[in-house]
Amino acid sequence: MTHGKFVLIKHNFTDCLLHPPERVAGLKQKVEKLQAFCQPSADENAGGLHFFPDCHFTMHPERLTCPELAHSLGANTPKRLGASERNDMLDNSHKAPIARIDGLRVEFQTKDGPVVGVEDVSFDIHPGETVCVVGESGSGKSVSSLSLMRLVEFGGGEIAAGKLMFDRGDAGEIDLATAQQENMRGIRGNEIGMIFQEPMTALNPVFTVGKQLTEGLRLHKGMTKSEAEARALELMKQVRIPEAEKRLNQYPHELSGGMRQRVVIAMALACEPRLLIADEPTTALDVTIQAEILALMDRLKRETGTAVMFITHDMAVVAQMADRVVVMFRGNKVEEGTVEEIFENPQHPYTKALLAAVPKLGEMTGKDYPEPMKLLGSEDKPIVPIKGTNEVLLTVKNLTTRFPVTGGLLRRTVANVHAVEDLSFTINKGQTLSLVGESGCGKSTAGRSILRLVEPMSGEVNLGGKDIMALDAKGLRTARLDMQMIFQDPFASLNPQMGLADQVAEPIHNYGLMKGPELTKWVETLFDRVELPRSFMRRFPHELSGGQRQRVAIARALALKPKLIISDEAVSALDVSVQAQVLNLMMELQEEMELSYLFISHDMAVVERVSHYVGVMYLGRIVELGPRREVFENPQHPYTQALMKAVPIADPRRRKAEKDLNFKPIPSPIHPVSYVAEPSVYRDVGDGHKVLITDSGY
Repeated sequence: MTHGKFVLIKHNFTDCLLHPPERVAGLKQKVEKLQAFCQPSADENAGGLHFFPDCHFTMHPERLTCPELAHSLGANTPKRLGASERNDMLDNSHKAPIARIDGLRVEFQTKDGPVVGVEDVSFDIHPGETVCVVGESGSGKSVSSLSLMRLVEFGGGEIAAGKLMFDRGDAGEIDLATAQQENMRGIRGNEIGMIFQEPMTALNPVFTVGKQLTEGLRLHKGMTKSEAEARALELMKQVRIPEAEKRLNQYPHELSGGMRQRVVIAMALACEPRLLIADEPTTALDVTIQAEILALMDRLKRETGTAVMFITHDMAVVAQMADRVVVMFRGNKVEEGTVEEIFENPQHPYTKALLAAVPKLGEMTGKDYPEPMKLLGSEDKPIVPIKGTNEVLLTVKNLTTRFPVTGGLLRRTVANVHAVEDLSFTINKGQTLSLVGESGCGKSTAGRSILRLVEPMSGEVNLGGKDIMALDAKGLRTARLDMQMIFQDPFASLNPQMGLADQVAEPIHNYGLMKGPELTKWVETLFDRVELPRSFMRRFPHELSGGQRQRVAIARALALKPKLIISDEAVSALDVSVQAQVLNLMMELQEEMELSYLFISHDMAVVERVSHYVGVMYLGRIVELGPRREVFENPQHPYTQALMKAVPIADPRRRKAEKDLNFKPIPSPIHPVSYVAEPSVYRDVGDGHKVLITDSGY
């Protein structure tokens, strides 16, 4: 697109770049790769394409920020583009889509007949565009993407109808729905890349990262071993993995979750695919790593012009990534539009319900106590703040937990992992303390140490007057009547061979508290309380959805009528609407039964919604602790401020750029046996708000 002596090269649908002359040669060579387009100037005196000297800027759709260009266009000040001008500039109707899904129907054969996974779904994906497909579990998002890769057949699915047209460039267009598997092997990983949700299962544990990165390059691109290794190193640096040379020789289990996800992204981008499918790539990641991964994908998309099909249930991520949004519900597309249209003017009731269920950071500003979320359909239900009491239930002092690292011929302890270091806090009856931080900061270990599921090295834990650390095995078993745990993955924490009623009743059986009709009635009451039909009591875990399984886990935790429940990432893997329902349920139970929660999470918006107090953890220590309102509205520690900055906001007009994110690499928590940790010293900000002044490594 040319204006006088300026050329705007379109990279995607959110950014246009004006480039200086020294980049002309490189840009002309990369035009096809960047999916850019340039049209010769209509001015005959312009002499073809011209570039404004010494000018390189990014222009967002809503504003034109280069004064020189604005002046050339006839304005003395930067020009703000109106909606119609912006739409004209970003119009891609003249471009053929890279992928076109038309009337897709996918069925799964069962003994009771076919089950429809996707029914009559149609949408396009254009060059350089990110299309986010959103919806809850079972809506058909992943089935649609697996159909494009023709991987759905390996999971028992069958493409019963529809076309999956894919533009292969010079090779022309192909209908993937009818393509032979031999042809698909040349397309998968080469022309269509895929980032799977769980990197640990997507990577082969017995091969090094370098081996897995070079395999596709040698197969699809015919590279020699040395060429493939050089390209693999380049990819590792492109996704900004530190010490890339070292990482190539490591195995997946030796990398953190964020690094493994970056490796999977590098593998997907290795052969420079025309289409990249990302299936929930950030669901299980910490907020800081998630922010970096999203910014990384957006940058790589701009640099390579790759089209992206992004599958997620997180509407805040959609706001950060999408150009267009496709909303799916029960196998059907219910709404499609630009990201601004979907967020600012949703039409379908399901889209409205999804957006209403999103916890938004800042919603609790000015409020002292947690409140249940106001969900669609429950607008008339009064919102009652959960105040709790000022009576202390749990006191933790100087809790320290370390794990030995052995080595040498005799497997002696040569170092220790300092998982939890000098942790102190209290929880009042009927109130919630949330521990937040990245993976590896010690949140879960702290929760397990309080229950003595792992044995702490030192410290005090006092629950309702009982010294938990001094109890023997019999006393500890009795004390656990008052403290229970809800685990992150309900499918892993429930026995697949036991009926649900038996699993909820098992803790009561173990303690011999009830039996017969009394026990049956109590289990029925628990199912009623967590809003599950009593017919589910005869079911098994695999017959329930993720949200339903988590409700069973909550019912089991409530069975013994505990005083304290430790909730370890209990809602992190749930769909947004199910998450909102489970959070409301937990808060209602807290108010009704005067429960206390230690709520472990990495989701800052959820933590803001449910917490009375918040402790921010980094490298085993609490770096900031205080009332939720004080910590969120007046964060003092640099790490807390970085966490707040990383939270994706469910507003497409408030996107975060990669340059805005500057997280420091986490130092190793492993120290030699001789290492003596400094005690934690805090500065009192006021009103119970404390900030760590001891060096935490951040």
